[in-house]
Amino acid sequence: MSNMRPDLIFLAMLASVPVARPAAAVDLATLELPAPVTDGDYMAVTPGEVALGQLLFFDPILSGNENISCSTCHHPRLGTSDGLSLGMGEGGHGLGPDRVAVADNMPEDRVPRNAPALYNLGAREFTRMFHDGRVEMVDGRLRVPIEDPFFETVSGVLATQAAFPVMSPDEMGGQVSENPLSKAIRQGRFSGEGGAWDLIAKRVAAIPEYQSLFERAYPEIAFGRPIYFADISNAVAAFMAFEYRADDSAFDRYLRGDEAALSDAAKAGMALFYGEAGCSSCHSGPFQSDQGFHAMGQPQLGPGKTLDFERGHRDEGRFRVTGKAEDLYAFRTPSLRNVTLTAPYGHAGAYSDLRAFVVAHLAPGDALMHYEPIHATLSDLPPEVAEKDWDVMGNEADVAAILSAIEVEDRTLAADQIDALMAFLAALEDDPKRLGIPESVPSGLDFEK
Repeated sequence: MSNMRPDLIFLAMLASVPVARPAAAVDLATLELPAPVTDGDYMAVTPGEVALGQLLFFDPILSGNENISCSTCHHPRLGTSDGLSLGMGEGGHGLGPDRVAVADNMPEDRVPRNAPALYNLGAREFTRMFHDGRVEMVDGRLRVPIEDPFFETVSGVLATQAAFPVMSPDEMGGQVSENPLSKAIRQGRFSGEGGAWDLIAKRVAAIPEYQSLFERAYPEIAFGRPIYFADISNAVAAFMAFEYRADDSAFDRYLRGDEAALSDAAKAGMALFYGEAGCSSCHSGPFQSDQGFHAMGQPQLGPGKTLDFERGHRDEGRFRVTGKAEDLYAFRTPSLRNVTLTAPYGHAGAYSDLRAFVVAHLAPGDALMHYEPIHATLSDLPPEVAEKDWDVMGNEADVAAILSAIEVEDRTLAADQIDALMAFLAALEDDPKRLGIPESVPSGLDFEK
């Protein structure tokens, strides 16, 4: 990494971009655009599940120390993410970039990957969850990194995804011996009597309002079946699918026949996106994702995703799931819906500014070699935690490995073309407002609003 002054970094990146020139005229009718999104593209939900899931999503009752909710890292005010490159779960207080470490319960680590946005995850085409796709539906069968009968009872991949954060000590579970949940997690006990999911289900069922809401949402519970954690995951998934469905952007209206929905600048950007710039080779389909995995040379920061016995702080992405060399440093293509709201960007949140990310994404090799930490947004943490942040970027061998995996050639676009792409990305914005943030939750616990 260079020693360039931080205030000159972004200007230096743009200096490599050619002088602005008029964009070539493109016949929009020749573009291969996706079909408009319809109701049939989404999973079915019921009003009772959604109303229940809303309360559970914002209720810290699901966390080990009863101080963190799903919304802590996926807040609607922050584009269903948390505004940080790498989040701070257990040991933190506050929301997003204002979240600070609690003096008497310091975090042991940052969350190793950027909190992904939740928009449209209820769409049927989202069959892989997390940046590495470690939860996925393949040929009608659910694949997960651990064996547990719990996964035979959830409604699908979205409900499965909702179950994982509570198992993470740094996200929601809590650290060793802090609470019964964290002890069960450390011992690898999830299902069954005294398991982590069982403990949460019993905690929720003990609240009369929740018991009543579960009975309304799931008739078998009204007939006497206990509340299981799978019911909690299913309800949370139903809420996310309903609440964060985003398919009424200017782009959606254009696809449905309203040619005036897009500005001239957005149309020029769309022509580039689906044409010369080649963005749609990966960002295809109605939600601008091929749902695949690609090595795009994103800078690595934070603790990484290594096993306990391994040294270093690298994150090898999809390779950790498949074991295939061609998947080294490959990460899932994110949807671009509401991308203007979901900063920072990249699996480790290396870029806090969307335009800087777009420029870097076009020339990932050059951007990786000249990356500077000023682009990230990180909470202040104790030195023993923060000192890991830039280990990978300071290691020539690690950077060379990321660089060698990049699967595209560096390129640049003119400044006016970047402007047009930014206008098109803005046209993908549709921030849904449905149930919103509840005034309170049945547990009576405080949560971030």
